[in-house]
Amino acid sequence: MAAPQEAAGSGALETCGLERILEALKLLLSPGGSGSSSLQITKHDVLLATLKSNLSALEDKFLKDPHWKKLKLLRDEIANKADWPQDSMDITWSFTSQTLLLLLCLKESMIHLAADFNPGKPNLRTPEAAPALSPDTLSISQQKTVQSVLQFVVTLGVCPYLVPGVGVPLRYRTEFGAVVQDVVCLDAAPSATRRLYTSCRVLLSVAQHASLGSLIFCRHFGDIAAGLCQLGFCPTKRKPPNPEEEVLTEEERALSREALRDTLDQVYQPLAIRELLILQGGPPQSCTDGKTQVRGRAPAWLRRLCGELLSERLMRPSGVQAVVRGILEGAGAGAAGGSDAEATAADWKRCDLIAKILASCPQQSLSPEDYYRDICPQILDLFHFQDKLTARQFQRVATTTFITMSRERPQLAAKYLLQPVLAPLHQCLNTAEIPESNMVPGTILVTEEELSRCIEDVFKVYVVGNEPLPVLVDSLLPVLGVIFSLYCFTKQSVSHTRSLCQEILLWILGKLERKKAIASLKGFAGLDKSVPSLHSLCHFRVASQGGIMITIKEAICDEDEDEALYQKVSSEQCQVEHLGDLLSHCQECGLAGDFFIFCLKELTLMAVENEAELKTKPFSSRSLLELEQHQTLLVEGQEWKLLVLQLMAVLCEKMSEQIFTNITQVVDFVAATLQRACASLAHQAESTVESQTLSMSMGLVAVMLGGAVQLKSSDFAVLKQLLPLLEKVSSTYPDPVIQELAADLRITISTHGAFSTEAVSVAAQGTLNKKDPEGRREEQQETSHRRCSDVSHSLLEQRQSRDESNQTGLKPNAPLVPQEDREPSTTTKQNSGSINTEQLQEALLSAYDPQIPTRAAALRTLSRWIEQREAKALEMQEKLLKVFLENLEHEDTFVYLSAIQGVALLSDVYPEKILLGLLAQYDSGEDKHTPETRMKVGEVLMRIVRALGDMVSKYREPLIHTFLRGARDPDSAHRASSLSNLGELCQRLDFLLGSVVHEVTACLIVVAKTDHEVQVRRAAIHVIVLLLRGLSQKATEVLRDVLKDLYHLLKHVVRLEPDDVAKLHAQLALEELDEIMRNFLFPPQKLEKKITVLP
Repeated sequence: MAAPQEAAGSGALETCGLERILEALKLLLSPGGSGSSSLQITKHDVLLATLKSNLSALEDKFLKDPHWKKLKLLRDEIANKADWPQDSMDITWSFTSQTLLLLLCLKESMIHLAADFNPGKPNLRTPEAAPALSPDTLSISQQKTVQSVLQFVVTLGVCPYLVPGVGVPLRYRTEFGAVVQDVVCLDAAPSATRRLYTSCRVLLSVAQHASLGSLIFCRHFGDIAAGLCQLGFCPTKRKPPNPEEEVLTEEERALSREALRDTLDQVYQPLAIRELLILQGGPPQSCTDGKTQVRGRAPAWLRRLCGELLSERLMRPSGVQAVVRGILEGAGAGAAGGSDAEATAADWKRCDLIAKILASCPQQSLSPEDYYRDICPQILDLFHFQDKLTARQFQRVATTTFITMSRERPQLAAKYLLQPVLAPLHQCLNTAEIPESNMVPGTILVTEEELSRCIEDVFKVYVVGNEPLPVLVDSLLPVLGVIFSLYCFTKQSVSHTRSLCQEILLWILGKLERKKAIASLKGFAGLDKSVPSLHSLCHFRVASQGGIMITIKEAICDEDEDEALYQKVSSEQCQVEHLGDLLSHCQECGLAGDFFIFCLKELTLMAVENEAELKTKPFSSRSLLELEQHQTLLVEGQEWKLLVLQLMAVLCEKMSEQIFTNITQVVDFVAATLQRACASLAHQAESTVESQTLSMSMGLVAVMLGGAVQLKSSDFAVLKQLLPLLEKVSSTYPDPVIQELAADLRITISTHGAFSTEAVSVAAQGTLNKKDPEGRREEQQETSHRRCSDVSHSLLEQRQSRDESNQTGLKPNAPLVPQEDREPSTTTKQNSGSINTEQLQEALLSAYDPQIPTRAAALRTLSRWIEQREAKALEMQEKLLKVFLENLEHEDTFVYLSAIQGVALLSDVYPEKILLGLLAQYDSGEDKHTPETRMKVGEVLMRIVRALGDMVSKYREPLIHTFLRGARDPDSAHRASSLSNLGELCQRLDFLLGSVVHEVTACLIVVAKTDHEVQVRRAAIHVIVLLLRGLSQKATEVLRDVLKDLYHLLKHVVRLEPDDVAKLHAQLALEELDEIMRNFLFPPQKLEKKITVLP
C-alpha cells in the first residue's frame, strides 16, 4: 500500500518541535489526560460532544495562538497533499482524520530531526558517559500519549468498519468500544470501506518510522491485519456498472494485499501467527479480559486466507519455532517462559494442538515428503534450546509432534526424524561400514556433543513421550547394543548419561514383545552374535568436557595381545554384571524371571551338547580344515558355556526372591529344573547341587498346591505341563524320597488338588519354613533323627498332627526357623520369651546340618536371637559359643562368616566370659589350632573391638599384649592379622594409649624395617595410618614422645621400601600427619565473642 507523500516544507519542519505536536494530540484526547478512562464511562451524546469540543479547541489554538502557527502550516501542507477525504458529517471520522494528520506531522518531524542530528565525537576522558540521544527519541510519557492516540484511531477508524466475523467486534472488548460502535454513522460520506482504507493506509505510513512502528504493531497489528484482509480479499457482492460508483479500485485492493504480506514479513513472527490464528477463528488464545468469549464465526474466505498465510509462515526459515512461540506465548507464557510457563508446559492438550498443526501437510507444499524434508530439521532443533523454561515447553511440543508424525506418516518420520536422531549410534554399529578416512586410530567418530545430544533426544522422544509406536520401537532396536555398551561404560565413572541410558533401556525392554526383549538381552550378554552391537574398532572415551565420545581404537601390538585379551575378558564380565544390575529393575514386569528361565534352559542344552560332542566321529577321518573348524567351534562353544554359567551366577546374586511374578513363570522354572535333572540322569551326571535344586523346585510346586497361592482352573492347566516330567522323575530318579514326592505331586495336579498326600504337605511345610533360594531341606528330618531322635521325633509328630488337620499344608505355629525369617519388618524388636525350647533345639540341630544353606541359616537365626536378647538363647550361652566355634572350622565362607557374626554378638553380651577365651585361642600355637582358624578368631576380635567402642579400654591390657605377641608369630598371615587388630584397637583408645605408646611404636618400627613379608610391612604402616586418623588433633598430645620416630619411619619407608602399596600407606600417613601439624601450628580463626559473667 502506497504511503502518503512527504509534503512538508523545510522551513516549517525546522521550526516545529515534537512537543507542540504531542501537545496538540493531548488536546484532542482531553478531558482525561493521556488516557481514556474517563471517556469509557460516557454515553453517546456525551462522547459526541466531547469529540466536537476537542476539535473546536484544536482549531482555536491554531487560529489564536501564534506558537501553534508552524504546526498549523505543517498540518495544512500535509492535508493539501493528502488524497483521502478529511471532512464528514460524522464527527467520529472528522476526529479520526485530524488525529491521522497529526500523526503524519509527528512522523515527518521525527524523520527531519533524525536526519539533521549530528552527534559529536565521544569524549575519551569520560568513555563511560552515555552517548547523546537522537532528538527523535520519545520519552515514556510521550510514548503513552502516542499509544492513547493510536488506540483512538484504531477504535474510531478501523474496528467499526470491519464486517461481521472479521476481527474481534468492539462491543466485546470494552464498554467504551460498545459506545463507539453505536456512535459511528456509516451512512455519512465517506463510505465505511473508504474510511477503513484511509485509516490502514495512514497507519502503515506512520509505521514506517521504527519507533512509531513498534508502538503501532505491538498492540494494534491484529486490527490492522484484519482491515487489510478485508480490503484486499473480501469478495464484493456485485460489480457496479460505473467505475465512479466503485468503492475501491482493483489497484487499491492489490496494494492492500501487498501491504498485508509486507507487514506480515516485517513484524515479530510469533505475533503474526497468533493474530492470524485469532482471525481464522481457531481456539481463543486468551480469555482473561473476556474479549473472545462471544464471537461470530469467521467467513469462509477469511479462514482460507488465514490458512494460506499461516502455511507460508510455517514454511519460512524458523517457521516452526515461530508457530510454537505464537501459540505458547498467546497462552500466557512469554518469550522466556513467563509467569505461567510451568502451567503452559504441563498443558498437553495445547501441545497436541501444535503437533497436529505441524504434522498436517499444507496445500502449498508440493508433496508430504517435501514438507517433511523442510520441517523435520526445525522440529529437531526444538529439542536443543538452552533456556530452561523455554526449553521445557519446546521439548514437550517437539516430543508430541515427533510422536504425532510417527503415528500419521511412519515412513517419512523414520526417514527425516528418526534417522537423523539415531545417526551417531548407527555410525558405530558393527554392521556399518566405516570410511577409510576415519579408520586412523584415535579418530573421533562421534563427538561428545553429538553423542550427548543423541542420547538426550532419544530419552525425550521415547521415555518422555512414552508412546510405543511400531516405527519408534523398530528404529531403536538396531542401536540397543550400542546404548547398552554406553551404559556399561558410564557405570565405570560419574556421568549424566548413565541415568538416561538406563531409562531408555528399561523403557524399551518393558515395551517390547517378550521374545524380542529376551533376544535383546541375549545380545547384551554376548550370547547372540547376530544382534547389532558396537563396532570392534570403536570404543568409548571420556571427553574433555566431562562427556563421552566414540573413537577408533589404537592398533594392538603383538606385545599387548595378553593385555588386550585381559581387557576383553574383564569387559565381558563387567557387561554381565551391569546386565544383572539392569535386570534387577525389571523384576516387577516379569522380564527378569523370563530371562532367568531362559538361562536355565540353556544349562539343559549344555548337558545335551556335551553328550553330542562325545559321539562325534574320530579325528582320523577328518581333514586339516575340518579339524581347524572343529577346534574353532569348540572354543566358541566353551566361551558360550562359560558365559551362560557366569550369567546364571550373576542373576542368582542380583535377583531377589520376587523374581517370579506369576504361576506360569514358576511352572516354567520347575519344568526347566526337571528337564535338567532328567538330562543329568540320562548322562549319569547326578550331583548334590542338582539334587538340592530339584528338591527346591518340587517344594515350590508343593507350596502352590498346599494353599500358599489361590489356584484357578487356568493355573492347573499350566501345572499340567509338568506331568510328563514328574512321571519321568518318579520312574528314573535314584532317590526314593524324590521319587515318591514326584509321584504325589503328579497325582495332586491331576486331581486339581482334591487329593493331597502327606509327602506333599511336608514338602510344602519345609519350603515355607526356609526362604533360601539355593536349596531346601527335604532330608533334614532324617539327619535330625540320626543326631537326636527324640527331639526330631516329637517335631515330626507335631507336623503330622498339623498335616492331618489341613491336607493342603498351612504354616506351622512353631516352625523350624522362627517367624522372624518370614516377617522381619514386624518382628525386629520382640520381647523376651518369644521363642520356645523346641525352636531353640531345632535351630541347634540345624547348625550341624550337612547342607550348607541350612546350616548357615540356622547360625544366622541363632545370631539374631542373641542380638534381640532372647532369654532362652542367652541361657545356653556356653552351648551357643561351642556351636559357633565349631562352625568356625568349616571351609564354606557362608558358614564360617555366620559363625564369626554369632561369636561377635555373643561376646558383646558377655565380654568378660568370652573375650579372654578367644584371646587365648588366638594366641595359641599352630599345634592347637590351624592358621585358618586363628585368622577367623582374629576377625572375631576385630568385630568385638569395633562393637565395644569406648568400653574397649577395660580390656586394653590383654588385647594389646595378645596383639603384640602375635606380631612376633612365625606365621606371616597371623602377624599381619595381629597388626591389623592392633590398629583398630589403637584407633579407639585415644589418651589411654599413652602408657603403652612406646611399646607399640617400637613394634611398628621393627616390623616395618625388618620383616621379610611385604604383607606384614603393609599392615604395620597401615596401623600408623589408622592411629593418626583416629587420634586426629589429639595425636600431638598422645604421641608427643614418639611422633618424631614415627615421622622418621614414614620417610624411611617412602624412600627405601620396594613395595608400592606400603609406600602408598606411608604417603597417606604423612598426609594425615601434615594436616595434623598444620592445624596445630596454624589453628583456624574462630570469630566468636567470649562473655564473662561477673559475680
